[in-house]
Amino acid sequence: MRHVDFSPLYRSTVGFDRLFTMLDTLAQPDQAQSYPPYNIERTGENLYRITMAVAGFDEAELSIEAHAHVLTVKGEKAEEDSGEPTEFLYRGIAKRAFERRFQLADHVEVTAASLKNGLLHIDLLRNIPEAMKPRRISISAESAAALPKAIEARVN
Repeated sequence: MRHVDFSPLYRSTVGFDRLFTMLDTLAQPDQAQSYPPYNIERTGENLYRITMAVAGFDEAELSIEAHAHVLTVKGEKAEEDSGEPTEFLYRGIAKRAFERRFQLADHVEVTAASLKNGLLHIDLLRNIPEAMKPRRISISAESAAALPKAIEARVN
């Protein structure tokens, strides 16, 4: 497996630390993480939603944390003590703990999260500050009256 060392570039650049860290994490595979399955959908111009299938998990067993452009969703199943031992003939419902990370773009905020019918919905909003939004600059045409006038003189 190839690994690129960006440490010499850290010394010669200022302010690009996050860029090299992102490039370094892209080179590392996610160990083919497939549980729990999820969807990412765009619900509006600046609105997004992550939907995760977390069947069998309760609100108290799930945690969502957004920190430094990373959204982390963790699920940890509480141990069930029913008193009598249970023998499973087939176990198809996963009860294993999971941790799923999503890299968030700049100015993306988590606005809400809800759990309904075994699906965890996380709503996101891309809120671009006014100073960074493109603005339209009007073009005005100069009128003939605004142009400087030339002085004419007659030579005798």
